[in-house]
Amino acid sequence: MRIDEWWSLIERARTTVGHRADDRNPPDDPLPGALTDVLAALEPAEIVDFYLKAVEVTDSAYRYPLWNAAYLIEGGCGDDGFMDFRDGLVLLGRATFTRAVADPDSLADLPVVGRMSREESGWVGFESLGYPIKDAYQRSQGETDSFDAAVEAGVRAMARPEKPTGEDWDVEDDEEMRRRLPRLAALFLD
Repeated sequence: MRIDEWWSLIERARTTVGHRADDRNPPDDPLPGALTDVLAALEPAEIVDFYLKAVEVTDSAYRYPLWNAAYLIEGGCGDDGFMDFRDGLVLLGRATFTRAVADPDSLADLPVVGRMSREESGWVGFESLGYPIKDAYQRSQGETDSFDAAVEAGVRAMARPEKPTGEDWDVEDDEEMRRRLPRLAALFLD
């Protein structure tokens, strides 16, 4: 699956849910279900390809600067939390995702991040992009064993990063956070 087609499927689901597309705050988040609906219309091999492309896309965001921004936004962020953060970032769409990977401080522009800084409702992360994809396959095929086998083989064949790229810094150092992520620090530290 080509990347433009992949992102267009994300956008189709986002368009379906309209103004509710930018906040993963459970329990009534409509976007995962909309994504399942979009993907269920695909051929089984395309659903597997969508999953594998999702791994590739989220791996491209496996970067220390973005992880440190997630740490600031979420008040802490371990390995699992950063996987959730990247999956949720994908659901915010291509433009937001691309901008955030290149400049994590740009996340300060997101209304959901502003609400989070004021301790109002909102969440960027999503527990697993794999859930709506697997649900689409289940709906399409009535089973998921063949999905699991295809995904396992596909992921095993991929070259995946062993550790995040980019420069890391001490996330507990407020001055360093202010220097590197000034706009986010203004929201969460000041």
